Amino acid sequence: MNHRSLAFRLGVWYALLLSASFTLVGVGLFYGLEHYLRAALGDSLRRRSTQIEEIARSVPTGTAVAAIGDAIEIRVAPEFNNRLVRVTRAPGELVYRSGVPADRSFDPAAVPPFSGPWPTNSVTHRTETAQHQALMMSATTVEAPSGRYLIELGASLAPGDSLQTHLLLLLAMLLPVLVALAAAGGYLLVGRALRPVDRIAQSAEQMLLQDLDARLPVVPTGDALERLSISVNHMLGRLRDSIQTSRRFLADASHELRTPLTVIKGELQELVHNDAIGRELRDRIGSVLEEVGRLEHLVSGLLVLSRLDVGEAQRVWVEFDLAELAAGTADQMRLMAEDRGIQIHTSNLARTVVRGDRARLKQVIVNLLDNAIRFTPRGGSVTFSTSAGEKHQALEIRDTGIGMPPTALSHIFDRFYRVDEARSREDGGAGLGLSIVRSICAVHGVDIEVDSSPGQGSCFRLKFPHSRSSLSASSAGTGP
Repeated sequence: MNHRSLAFRLGVWYALLLSASFTLVGVGLFYGLEHYLRAALGDSLRRRSTQIEEIARSVPTGTAVAAIGDAIEIRVAPEFNNRLVRVTRAPGELVYRSGVPADRSFDPAAVPPFSGPWPTNSVTHRTETAQHQALMMSATTVEAPSGRYLIELGASLAPGDSLQTHLLLLLAMLLPVLVALAAAGGYLLVGRALRPVDRIAQSAEQMLLQDLDARLPVVPTGDALERLSISVNHMLGRLRDSIQTSRRFLADASHELRTPLTVIKGELQELVHNDAIGRELRDRIGSVLEEVGRLEHLVSGLLVLSRLDVGEAQRVWVEFDLAELAAGTADQMRLMAEDRGIQIHTSNLARTVVRGDRARLKQVIVNLLDNAIRFTPRGGSVTFSTSAGEKHQALEIRDTGIGMPPTALSHIFDRFYRVDEARSREDGGAGLGLSIVRSICAVHGVDIEVDSSPGQGSCFRLKFPHSRSSLSASSAGTGP
């Protein structure tokens, strides 16, 4: 899991937001329940107090106070209903006090008396016994024919507190689970929402310079994502027009330059063979001929690159033996190598079937072999070899030449790049050979790797994808 990814960060923010929301809901639920329980208990006490007030008012003057207690026992039944009832007549005579409640939640005798002046209106307050038993009390003053009474009703807060405690424990257990589920669900939802972005990124990654008509998928969401896809596609369209214009100019210029260069070269060659001109002029014409040849080579390379850019190498693809092609190309260039005192070894070539444009892949081998021959000192060697793996087939061209510094390896496939400007110019190189190699390999889906160090030679490794024939042969070879 990438902790810096957009999906992870959005999931974290989503989880934090839901955690805060769940916490607020839990706190609101806890205190809302407390308020509801207190309000319900207070309302119940007020209703019972009204009944006792009626009893007190109905007692005539001179009646024994025991009659009040009897009436309360019959009509209110405080012990059965777990209530405290205490009636006090002015100036401080205790008329009635209920007994121990059925649930034994408090001791009526331990409930402290009402402190302060008697209220003119009904008041509700919280009190505690000596045993720390919390009660809610309702106190009301009643003027009756038989005297002035303070009527107190109380109920234990323990049931409500217990209910709140259970709710708090339930919230403490459920909230982490809910937050974890919310975080996982948020991460999955964000990942699902970002799938169109992944598809756009994959499509952009698969775009090639040879496929200028490719476009990003447009997701009909009606939001910024759709507008982004459309804007990028419009930009790709403008880039396609610009690149096509540049390619046409390059192809036309290269094509048009070939004819005058051929004419100039022919005229100069005739002048060189003319016995009427002096030796000094003949040398100068020979020097110009070398520059014309170098320019002709450069124009040919640019023309090849322009044709590769428009997809010429994708037209005629066949399956063939790469080892046979490499061996034949090496035989054709063996004379050039022998003139420079270099040996070419092809004994390590085994049958390797690949699919592609045979002519263009031969051009790859020619360019790599030409480089190896030109930059290998006399007495050196160039070795061809093939190998096959589970994912690819490889062709290696290894030489014992002068090699390249590590800083040059990342630039050698750039157009017009020369490792050593003076050395490359002496050998007639224009800096396009390896660019052509890379372009052809890119069209064929071939990965090219380079290992080189100064004085230790170079190794170019071409990794070809398996063709159908090579896969069939591999399957047949592993059968019973």
